[in-house]
Amino acid sequence: MSTRIDRRFEKLKAEGRPALVTYFMGGDPDYETSLAIMKTLAKAGSDVIELGMPFSDPMADGPAIQAAGLRSLKAGQTLKKTLQMARDFRAGDDETPIVLMGYYNPIYVYGVERFLADAIDAGIDGMIVVDLPPEMDEELCVPALKAGLNFIRLATPTTDDKRLPKVLENTSGFVYYVSMTGITGAALSNTTAVSEAVTRIKGHTDLPVCVGFGVKTAEQARVIGAAADGVVVGTAIVNAVAEAADPVEAVAVLVGELAEGVRSARLAVAR
Repeated sequence: MSTRIDRRFEKLKAEGRPALVTYFMGGDPDYETSLAIMKTLAKAGSDVIELGMPFSDPMADGPAIQAAGLRSLKAGQTLKKTLQMARDFRAGDDETPIVLMGYYNPIYVYGVERFLADAIDAGIDGMIVVDLPPEMDEELCVPALKAGLNFIRLATPTTDDKRLPKVLENTSGFVYYVSMTGITGAALSNTTAVSEAVTRIKGHTDLPVCVGFGVKTAEQARVIGAAADGVVVGTAIVNAVAEAADPVEAVAVLVGELAEGVRSARLAVAR
């Protein structure tokens, strides 16, 4: 069954350009502002939206996204409210893919079966759960796939050719290549190394490969987009929300610039 994610990447492939994938934290700084930010992401040129599920112990996230999660939780955001945010967004946009991103604990507490049913009802298309390795696929990944959701896996510079097939085994939608080791929000890594990594991953899968961690500017998005099927931007957006007097306007400007950068990229990787 084709998902919104599959259809979006097929459309972009036909257009000959990479996707702009944007991450924001659901509920930061509050529900209404966050929903407005989500709507703005799509209008400003985001092709796929990653909706962050706040969690109190986000071990893979840098200081900016950790702080966003804490602001969100303090404002009363819950997993139920995050799903409601997707539902409210879907009332005006039935095409932009939504990927839930976060940690397994809130889903486990919510109940996997109930969560999957509610996620589909809310219009969620896929999920990235950063602390569930392939060895735990029966917990959530396999049930999610059976329910019709994409399960997107992370690959890193330390994911070698021996490990990669296991990582890709039940992956669908796209592969998220984390272009460095460490936490989110660090400096952008060597673009030549990124290009080589994308080529290596494509040797193991036909799925689109999106590259994230460290992309902050339109120029960086253009350079990464020349090698990848998608460019993921998160920390720069989260920082704009935290620092701007008008976070919705700040996100609109930033994402508009990033979208221009991505649209000017030409895919160098053979399809």
